[in-house]
Amino acid sequence: MTIRIGTSGWSYNHWVGVLYERGLAPARRLERYAAEFDTVELNGSFYRWPPDAWFERWRDQLPPGFLMAVKAARGLTHARRLSSPEIWVERLHRGWSALGDRAGPLLVQLPPTMERDDARLDHFLDVMPAAIPVAVEFRHPSWNDPGAFAVLERHGAAYVVMSGAGLPCLLTATARFVYVRLHGPDPGALYGGSYSPEDLRWWADRIREWDGQGRDVLVYFNNDLGGNAVRNARDLRAALAA
Repeated sequence: MTIRIGTSGWSYNHWVGVLYERGLAPARRLERYAAEFDTVELNGSFYRWPPDAWFERWRDQLPPGFLMAVKAARGLTHARRLSSPEIWVERLHRGWSALGDRAGPLLVQLPPTMERDDARLDHFLDVMPAAIPVAVEFRHPSWNDPGAFAVLERHGAAYVVMSGAGLPCLLTATARFVYVRLHGPDPGALYGGSYSPEDLRWWADRIREWDGQGRDVLVYFNNDLGGNAVRNARDLRAALAA
């Protein structure tokens, strides 16, 4: 099975001196990132869905074997709350397809105010093209129920395992792959702090367990401030190799 470790996003000015050399043009950051990591989570697509040509350009910039996970647009997840998703599905599929063999899972992050609605989730997953692997991140606690997990499992969609302030860390696997988002260990705020060596060794053990079950594992660090995500991704790889 395959284990991939990367970060949520890649173009941060505060990564200069951590991952990017001073003076490196922003347009070359993805190239530099892909020289060290083999996967990344595209987050800008949440705020504004990119034109197809952008996906094609990323495909051409990325090396063989690299995977780009794509975050679904907030127009689908937060404005429509997955209701009547058909209008979005064609756009999602077109952009995802433009990535070719660099296309990873589609991340669907639901808003924290969206309570559990199994029928709506089931319909969304039903109309999604079967070729697109989907990972769903629940933020409202009502979703943390075996019935909701069963909907994901029925469609082969992954439950997003989370770590972060106020978020439940449920080690739930519902698909042939496990999707992990590590938002940071700071108990007071999301996206803050740096995971300790003990934390990372614990996550390395969990990843080995999923790998032993025959599942692919994708891990993305989202604690980007100060370059923590880059350092933690490097250290987790080292912990897995130890």
